[in-house]
Amino acid sequence: MFSLTLIVLIIDIISKLIIKHYLTLDNSIHVIRGFFDLTYVRNTGVAWSFLDNNKYFVLILSGLIIMGIVYYIYKEKPNRKITKLAYSLILGGALGNFINRVFYGYVIDFLDFKIFGYNYPIFNMADVFIVVGVIILIYDTWRCGNGNKGRQ
Repeated sequence: MFSLTLIVLIIDIISKLIIKHYLTLDNSIHVIRGFFDLTYVRNTGVAWSFLDNNKYFVLILSGLIIMGIVYYIYKEKPNRKITKLAYSLILGGALGNFINRVFYGYVIDFLDFKIFGYNYPIFNMADVFIVVGVIILIYDTWRCGNGNKGRQ
């Protein structure tokens, strides 16, 4: 589980460093015109810039969430591959965004989609990993009927 978490973290960190190196702030590269751009923005809040400019609160909250996830994994010791996958994605993504907050005071976002005319909030690979991990956990919990069966 640790190795997958590390791989997720490395992918996130490298993708953000590439964006920070090759794009200037608030500028875009059109990948699929009218649908997908790479746009370098700084997010000082959390999802959809909620709690924007509350740097220390968001940093402390993020740290507490990460500690909670680590504690849960340590206490429950999930052994199903799908559960390990989900927690690895969530933890790796959370750590990636946390590291950005510690070193920069903001998170580097760059995945910019326009879907059916709606300019979706810009996000990053860590966010993708977290959302996919949560979806896997929800699916696994639903499939097993309750949380206790997921640990067997």
